[in-house]
Parts: sequence; C-alpha cells; structure tokens
Amino acid sequence: MLYNIRLHLHYDYARSAAAGRHHVRVMPQTLPDVQRVIASSLSFDPVSAERSEFIDFFSNSVTSIVYRNPHETLDVNMTARVNVMRPPVMLDVSPDIAGLRKEIRSVWSIAADAPHHFLASSKYAAIDPDITAYAALSLTSTRTVTEAVSDLNRRIHADFKYDGAATDVRTNARQAFDLKAGVCQDFSHVMIAGLRGLGIPAGYVSGFLRTIPAPGKERLEGADAMHAWVRAWCGREAGWLEFDPTNNMAASNDHITIGCGRDYADVSPIVGVLKTSGSQEGKQSVDVIPLE
Repeated sequence: MLYNIRLHLHYDYARSAAAGRHHVRVMPQTLPDVQRVIASSLSFDPVSAERSEFIDFFSNSVTSIVYRNPHETLDVNMTARVNVMRPPVMLDVSPDIAGLRKEIRSVWSIAADAPHHFLASSKYAAIDPDITAYAALSLTSTRTVTEAVSDLNRRIHADFKYDGAATDVRTNARQAFDLKAGVCQDFSHVMIAGLRGLGIPAGYVSGFLRTIPAPGKERLEGADAMHAWVRAWCGREAGWLEFDPTNNMAASNDHITIGCGRDYADVSPIVGVLKTSGSQEGKQSVDVIPLE
C-alpha cells in the first residue's frame, strides 16, 4: 500500500526560549520486507542553528537540532511517501513458553534486535506482579507463544476503555492498568509489561495508522494520529511479530513504522532541553493519505 504522510507538530512556549537542543524521531524508515521510504523531508520553523542526523542504538532515524536565538514557538513538519508491504500471515511456528525460554538462552547476539534487550523492566513498562498475573491468564487457553500474545492483545482491547482524557504522555503501565483506560501508548505499555513478566521479549513500536472512514463518509484530513503498537519475539522461526491492542489486530499494511524501542522513552517524537521558564503547549496533526 502506497501512502503520502504529513505530520505537523506545533509547540507554544509561555515565555520565549533563549536556546534549545532537541532530538526528533518522526521519520519513517525503510524496513526489509515491511516498508520502503520512497521520499521524505523534515523541516523546522524557526530554522535551527545546527542540524545533524544519526541512527540510534535501535536503528531509528534521529535528527538533532540546536537553537541559540530566542524563539516563542517551534514547528516540525515532516512529509514522506512510503510503500508498506508486510508479508502475509504464515503458519504459527512459535514454540510454547518453555521452548521460548530455551531459544532465548541460545541467542548469543546482543545486537539491537536481540531479544535480551526486551525482557527487563523499562521506564514506562516495568514488570509488575499484578500485570504479570493478568497476562498469565492468556497462557491457560493457548499452546504457543504467538497464540498467547494474540490472546493478550485481544483481552486488553476488550478489558480497557479508550479514553484520551484518562492519561497523559507520562502515564506508565501500572497506572494505566489500574485505570483500565487510556490510549494506544498505554495499552501498548500494559501489554509489553505483561509479556515481559511472562518471559516473552516485547518492545514498543511508534508510527502512523491509516484510519478508514465509515461507509458513505469522506476521509477527514488531519483525522489520523501518531500511533503505537507492540512487537513480540515469538522464537527463532517466528521472529518479531507485531500486534495492535488498541484495535485487536496484527499490524497490517495500514501501520506505518517510525521506530522501535523498549518503550515510549526510546522513540518519543521529540525530546530535549530548553532555556526558558513556564509551561509549553503542543499540538499534533497527521494525514495518512492512501495513493492506491
């Protein structure tokens, strides 16, 4: 599926920022057998004094910008054309949970994609006994790791309420679990924490999701949003599989990936420091436009 994607991030500062330094992760990336970036651009207003690009540990594209002059706002504009071509769902070749533990022990690599990096607690997805107990219910009625992950994906969708006012960007997995409410970021963190508690390597995926309008309704520009879902390592043969607990589905050709990490902290759209005082407000607008 071919898409044009437009992202606009706008920040208003209560008081003029005398200087700033930011790392920006909003560019889709080319992933073998998943998606290909045909063209992309990223611009900032005001124009930064310094700008450089690098690839972080988890292979995400990062743009580093530096400001030295006072500014009261910051606008980030990204455009990209991306072709998503996820392979079709194959037979379940994952082991059971005991077999997965043996396979993890047999992996000697510590490369960015190795399962070992995704087993321990992280900032937003700490292993918690109550979340682990909740996740463990998915082992009782399933045989393979993939079946268990898919069942937990389904249960979170059924048991949690989507509520954009219930949480904010700082909410962690335990807080969202207690509320049984939140948004895609929260559902993903709960699922990641639960899987890690079971010994299943799990990570966070940030990106975009094309929303499909109701029959007879026109697609609304700006109605799409940045999205988050989960990747789980289901064994040597199955590898990394991606699931979307917000929508109770496996990641499809409507899911466009920006980056992957242990949780939101590794792939937040923009992070940095400002020389200022007071609060700031941010707004987001995303268009995901299919071309086929």
